[in-house]
Formats: sequence, C-alpha cells, structure tokens
Amino acid sequence: MFHAKNYVLAESLEEAWQLNQKRTNKILGGMAWMKMSKQNYQSVIDLSALHLDQIEEQEDAFSIGCMVSLHTMETDSRLDTYFHGAIRESVRHIVGVQFRNCATVGGSIFGRFGFSDVLTCFMALDAQVELYKGGILPLRQFASMPYDNDILVRILLPKKGKLVSYQSMRNTATDFPVLAVAASFDPQDGWLICVGARPGKAAAVVCQEPHFSCPDDNQAEQLASFVQGQVSFGSNMRASAAYRSHLCKVLVKRAVKEIAAQSSEKRESL
Repeated sequence: MFHAKNYVLAESLEEAWQLNQKRTNKILGGMAWMKMSKQNYQSVIDLSALHLDQIEEQEDAFSIGCMVSLHTMETDSRLDTYFHGAIRESVRHIVGVQFRNCATVGGSIFGRFGFSDVLTCFMALDAQVELYKGGILPLRQFASMPYDNDILVRILLPKKGKLVSYQSMRNTATDFPVLAVAASFDPQDGWLICVGARPGKAAAVVCQEPHFSCPDDNQAEQLASFVQGQVSFGSNMRASAAYRSHLCKVLVKRAVKEIAAQSSEKRESL
C-alpha cells in the first residue's frame, strides 16, 4: 500500500496540474493498481469534484471523462450499440465488477500498460486523448510518448461508423490477457488492427488493400497472416513469443470474420 502525507480534493484542473508538477505528488484515479505500490507521496490529488465521470454523446464523437469507471463504460447502452459490443467485450474480463467499479478509464489509458485491454480497443477505434496542457492528440501517438506530468482530461471516440471486433485469450477468466486483438474496418480507411499484451503495449497495423474489403475465409486467413508478420512478440510467465505469434493469427482471423458478419447484417438491414 502506498503512503501519502496530504490528500487534496482539487477544485480545478489548473490546481491539479500545478500540484502534479512536483515529483513527490500523484494524481489519484481509481487506485486499482496504485494501491498495490509501496511508494511514498507528499500529496495525492483527487479529481472527483471536477465532474469528469460522465459519458457524453456529441454529434461527431463520444466524450468519456477520465474518471469514468470501466463498469460504467461496460454498461453504457450507447457505446454498446454504436461500437457493436466491442467496448463491453474489452472490459468484461477485467478482474471483477467490484474492481471495474473502481478502475477508471483515465488510469487505464494514461498508464499505457502493455496488458491494457482498454488501450488496445480504443486504439482500434481511432480514439483521441485530451490533455490539459498538451491538447487533443491521437491515442496512437500518445501511447508512444514518454510519461510526463500532464493530466488526461477525457477520451474522444470518433463516430466514424466503423465495424469493430474485440478478441482476447486468457489463461483464466479474470487474468491479464495472454494476447488481445481489436480490429476495425470502414471502406474509406480500410482495416486497423491493434495487437496488445504482446506482452508490450498495443501495436497498430493498417491495411488498405481493396480485395480485403469483404473478406471470405481464405482472405481472412491472408489478412491474419499479414498482421502476424507485422507485429513482434515477447515471452513472459503467461506465454512464449511463439505461442503469442500463433494466437495473433487465430484472434485476428476471428475478428475479421466477425466484422464480415457485421457487414453482412448491415447490408441486409438496408
């Protein structure tokens, strides 16, 4: 458990940012992972009073405040319908409901953990992050940036009408993923496939080949092989690099076939 001398309930983002510039201070999220550390802090900064725990649907995007819990996202019907259940699928395996009621999306994204289901899924949705000082950046760019003392205010999910699928493999139901795959597709941008828990943070692969726009089983196999060849894998206590490479092909193919089924259903409904 961490220790802190002072607790500050921030009254503004500016106050929180100013306090967070000291290396001995720390922003609190849901404390899901932070509570397991043994760090000593001068002050911990709570953003709970800043009304950043809301999901707002705008004309061109969903705006998700940094203090929104994973369970709130999991049960939001608007996100579930628009993104074909992918966000719910990406978080429903994470530990348990009690944990997901505490863990925040801001903590998940700002941490940029290699095992993060949320980071993998949101990257495939072309998500953007809004930083207090850094402004709005693509999540794929933010994920590769070094850690700093800025504050993640909210995440923006563009409403591009993408078809999307989330797939993962776990050794046990509530464990970290051995490998995670999020795929999205639209005719204009083609395929965006993100592979997480490699065990490094999610890597993105873009494929705009026109013959993969309506893939049959053979083309899904080819696309999965292409992604497998573009991503590097490592070994840890959960799996070897070779096993993760094999899983990548399997999970990408499943995601592509699920999206193909969504596309077929969409055409039939027109």
